[in-house]
Amino acid sequence: MMQLSLQNFSSLVQTMAASVQASSRQLLDLTVGSVLRAVLEANASVGLWMQWLILQVLQTTRAATSTGADLDSWMADFSLVRLAAVPATGIVTVSRFTPSIAALVPVGALVRTADGTQTFVVVPDTSNPAFSVPQNGYVLASGVTMLNVPVQAQLAGSTGNVQAASVTQLATAMPGIDAVSNAAPFQNGLDAETDAAFRDRFANYLNSRSRATPLAVGYAISSIQQGLQYTIQENQDTTGAWRPGSFVVTVDDGSGAPSTALISTVAAAIEAVRPVGSIYTVRPPTMVQATISLSIAVAATAQKPSVAAAVGNAITLFVNTLPIGAPLPLTRIAQIAYAADPAVTNVSQLLINGAASDLVPPASGVVKASLVAVN
Repeated sequence: MMQLSLQNFSSLVQTMAASVQASSRQLLDLTVGSVLRAVLEANASVGLWMQWLILQVLQTTRAATSTGADLDSWMADFSLVRLAAVPATGIVTVSRFTPSIAALVPVGALVRTADGTQTFVVVPDTSNPAFSVPQNGYVLASGVTMLNVPVQAQLAGSTGNVQAASVTQLATAMPGIDAVSNAAPFQNGLDAETDAAFRDRFANYLNSRSRATPLAVGYAISSIQQGLQYTIQENQDTTGAWRPGSFVVTVDDGSGAPSTALISTVAAAIEAVRPVGSIYTVRPPTMVQATISLSIAVAATAQKPSVAAAVGNAITLFVNTLPIGAPLPLTRIAQIAYAADPAVTNVSQLLINGAASDLVPPASGVVKASLVAVN
């Protein structure tokens, strides 16, 4: 492959001056300010501009150097598209002061952050006991003062990853509902696939072509959407027993409980690349709940409630982003507590599910924080 030889302004002028002088039978005036020098410098400027155009063309016609829409166009020749942004999801708590009559939180109702920059929409969850299919919403029965409902960011991307207690506005009028808040931060919003990630996925695409390998299965899964985690256990069934020709795929979207629609989509993607004669199972992870308690000491100048909240949020974020099969080390929680706020001076009485030991899930399990109590 030829390497393009680039020249700067001075070298272009010098090369042209040498060429002109070599073609002349008398000494030419090429001093600064002369007419001939001005002509050569003008041509050198045009040459630099042409050189820049050539570089732009080379940059946009190679996947390694093209960016944005140019990279999308390049990948489109291979029928590859950039993975879209993923909207943040989470749970908000709606509440009321007078629970004397029933109230309804309809699907599609909007709630916002205190500064009004992020809007979230209530989404259906038929597994929620309060969800009513006929009314297409969540019913707060008479005497019930509060209810947890799932929401999703209107705009996909990491901007929907808001902090705890930041969703406080009711953007849709809901008779009988007075307030809303989110006890936990939203963490699973993702921006559109970056150029670097797109290039890496393209390399995996090439490496997995015409191959029924774990890499091919993994590529098929990773191309469904961003944020998916998965494990592949070969030659065994769902009980872990030895079974040649069978493999089990455990997949998670970060929630610990991926939808049946996502599981079906993953199964369809695997079907297109699985080895002939093999059988497979796609399943969600086994959720292992972690109840974490600890005591902290803080500097005399610090406000302990705010420090405790920061420690709790940091621990929750770490636990809820553990990959499938990853253990939860006791000492790692202490490290996170110290790093969450410089005002933390000591961490003690650290327990996970009532025991002072690591929490180790099964190979298909994922640890999620059910409660983080910081005293």
